[in-house]
Amino acid sequence: MVWNEKFECMPREELSRWQGEKLHEMVERVYHNVPFYRQKMQELNVIPEDIQGVEDLKKLPFTTKQDLRDNYPYGLFAVPASEIVRVHASSGTTGKPTVVGYTRRDLTVWSEVVARTLTCAGIGKNDYIQVAYGYGLFTGGLGVHYGSEKVGATVIPISGGNTKKQLQLMHDFGSTALACTPSYALYLAEAMEEKGIDPAELKLKTGIFGAEPWTDNMRKTIEERLQVQAIDIYGLSEIIGPGVASECQKQNGLHINEDHFIPEIIDPATLEVLGEGEKGELVFTTVTKEGLPLLRYRTHDLTRLHYDQCACGRTLVRMEKCLGRSDDMLIIRGVNVFPSQIESVLLEMSETKPHYLLIVERKNNLDVLEVWVEVEDQFFSDEIKKLEKLSEKIKDNLQSTLGLSAKIKLVEPKTLERSEGKSQRVIDKRELS
Repeated sequence: MVWNEKFECMPREELSRWQGEKLHEMVERVYHNVPFYRQKMQELNVIPEDIQGVEDLKKLPFTTKQDLRDNYPYGLFAVPASEIVRVHASSGTTGKPTVVGYTRRDLTVWSEVVARTLTCAGIGKNDYIQVAYGYGLFTGGLGVHYGSEKVGATVIPISGGNTKKQLQLMHDFGSTALACTPSYALYLAEAMEEKGIDPAELKLKTGIFGAEPWTDNMRKTIEERLQVQAIDIYGLSEIIGPGVASECQKQNGLHINEDHFIPEIIDPATLEVLGEGEKGELVFTTVTKEGLPLLRYRTHDLTRLHYDQCACGRTLVRMEKCLGRSDDMLIIRGVNVFPSQIESVLLEMSETKPHYLLIVERKNNLDVLEVWVEVEDQFFSDEIKKLEKLSEKIKDNLQSTLGLSAKIKLVEPKTLERSEGKSQRVIDKRELS
């Protein structure tokens, strides 16, 4: 099932011509309407006439989250305030919030790309979709909401949290699809088990999960425990929100809506553009947005792109599930460590739960990594020898994967804080000292 066959299945040469025309129009707009971009392009001796096709992207400047913060709140908007009909913003927990503005047409595009996402996941007008992403300044809830209405699905706008009510409505309203973060999906599965709810008694068949990195092992766990097909979706508010890319039911990478967002993969150190299949940082240029168009926005998400056609028939490029974020990467004693690597190791072990916490400290000028791990109920024991043996096993598995020794702390089931949104996986005390 394809929502917009014209663009999702367009021959690539034709798509490239479309992108080139839209890119040129967008560069003209930002050059004349956004002083920040005009100055950046002048510094590079680039004028809009130099940008005639996708191959000219590399001539344009990059944009970073810090650029949005430096121009807080509306400095990068490309239209008068009277044309902005909605704003969203990040939480601002690590600095000033990043503010994004939408024109009426931007909202139409947003609903269109989310409708594609839902159709990709097999969700249509006969579905009841429980939207458990947060509503408000965060783009997740409202983004999925309007896209769901566009495909004709029945929306249950419960927002995040209130787990008891989530389960009740899931049962009473006959929810067939669930939209939330993967960690909250796991939390819901756990709550179901505690209450003795058999997922087979529910009508849930699909989950669309995003807003935080998750592994294929976590996917398997969610699919088994909730008895749904777990679809990975990708979006970021700076680009538009949910709807930037999503898996189809083949689960073979996430299709990027390239007629609106042109992707590149760059080496985060040298900033050079990398080729198909090479791992690097994902960069987006928005070519149809009016309120906040962005040139070469650095996402810091690490992935690869594949241009071969998917078995579903879509010709849109596919990005691999994100391998982590370049700015979330921990460097511990010279070793690059991603939380997703540790999660993957724990999910491969039957004795451990997929709930963990990484604590990094510096002692006597040496970085120390401690991993708190929840143990499955049947493996938690009062016998110290058994726990010591399990600690050694986890330590060995992590050493084999990371090439790094870690201190393991086993904790009882349900010890670690559960999240109703994005989970906090890392406490880096080195940054606090």
